[in-house]
Amino acid sequence: MPERRTVALVTLGCARNEVDSEELAGRLAADGWELVEDASDADVAVVNTCGFVEAAKKDSVDALLEANDLKDHGRTQAVVAVGCMAERYGKDLAEALPEADGVLGFDDYADISDRLQTILNGGIHASHTPRDRRKLLPISPADRQDAAVALPGHAQEATPAPADLPEGVAPVSGPRAPLRRRLGTSPVASVKLASGCDRRCSFCAIPSFRGSFISRRPSDVLGETRWLAEQGVKEVMLVSENNTSYGKDLGDIRLLETLLPELADVEGIERIRVSYLQPAEMRPGLIDVLTSTPKVAPYFDLSFQHSAPGVLRAMRRFGDTDSFLELLNTIRSKAPQAGARSNFIVGFPGETEADLAELERFLTGARLDAIGVFGYSDEDGTEAVGYENKLDADVIAERLAHISQLAEELTSQRAEERVGEKLQVLVESVEATEDESRAVGRAAHQAPETDGQVLFTAREGLVLGRMVEAEVVGTEGVDLVAECREFAEVAR
Repeated sequence: MPERRTVALVTLGCARNEVDSEELAGRLAADGWELVEDASDADVAVVNTCGFVEAAKKDSVDALLEANDLKDHGRTQAVVAVGCMAERYGKDLAEALPEADGVLGFDDYADISDRLQTILNGGIHASHTPRDRRKLLPISPADRQDAAVALPGHAQEATPAPADLPEGVAPVSGPRAPLRRRLGTSPVASVKLASGCDRRCSFCAIPSFRGSFISRRPSDVLGETRWLAEQGVKEVMLVSENNTSYGKDLGDIRLLETLLPELADVEGIERIRVSYLQPAEMRPGLIDVLTSTPKVAPYFDLSFQHSAPGVLRAMRRFGDTDSFLELLNTIRSKAPQAGARSNFIVGFPGETEADLAELERFLTGARLDAIGVFGYSDEDGTEAVGYENKLDADVIAERLAHISQLAEELTSQRAEERVGEKLQVLVESVEATEDESRAVGRAAHQAPETDGQVLFTAREGLVLGRMVEAEVVGTEGVDLVAECREFAEVAR
């Protein structure tokens, strides 16, 4: 009998990282590894790190150190870093963090089983030297599809599915469809639509370690969605660094508009959600599909970042307060209940008091359902690092606190506006303890993790993974309190 090998995957960061972890899980399960939830029960703890901003990097380091502590009093024999932070810093991270027994980059994902076995056996796998992954793909998007480059969420080459795959592992179904195994039983799952980004925002390092933009083929996205439906998934969220660019390297920038209705028709899927949209790339046709297609959520995760024209130009972005408000008005004219959220950076180099006031004007008029606010910090390798007119840390902190408080007030007000609305809510948890009995779900305007939730006043008749109609009767901050009005599943 083969020796039992156990592995736990600890995932930090965004939904894209969650998809990558499930790809690694699929590869490992196919090679005989037993996946366990608790790192203390694993021979190898694999930490899928985030390398976006300083706070996320700190969380990743803390998770690696916490996993390393298990080696002193648990089963764990090795701790391995993968993900964006591992890819971004490579051997530099390995040298700075000797507690990690291995630091693996994206090029190692195809051979993840062999890499972990080597490390588990006491061997050393040399960490890669960091490089700009934008240079690995052709400049022309049309020439990228056949490039042999490691892309998490995309298989590197056309490969038949391994024989005798374990139950619950997705087979390779096309030239860029990886193995995948679900980690958890949530009725919601993300599907990677594309990888990388061709935009050159002056504050963002993501393209340098995620690479240039490359779409997955529609047939692979459809195949993975069908497999997820077979696993009991009810809502699929399409993720990438920039979904509005989908299809440009496949010869059709409007490919998302035709793909969405096909995804919505997959049997068993109740909701399709699109995340990560660029305001400057929004098209009338895409707005129409997002606001009128049955089972496609009228949800707009728009990356505004700021609204003062001078700050946006320094960020190498486009737009202004009035054009952004016009975009939101256009969306709501087609779908009054549409959800909208965004993230913003305050304290960007050169940001003036007038710029901050302009951002406040936009936020006050935008009626966003969810708002994320970040204080500017220098990121290695970005253009903004070399900008003059940097603001003092205490000024950034003051502005961050001010805008964060405003955002909290505005999103609470927006939630109150929804009292009386009838919503289609996906039930995501039904719990009964000695102290509490409750059910929680999400409506079309609420994405997992980043947005608010729907709190049901009673749990009777509610089942995990069921789509129900509910009426909003109150609020708790950004969360909505609702009563179930219809227990039958929404008709397809």
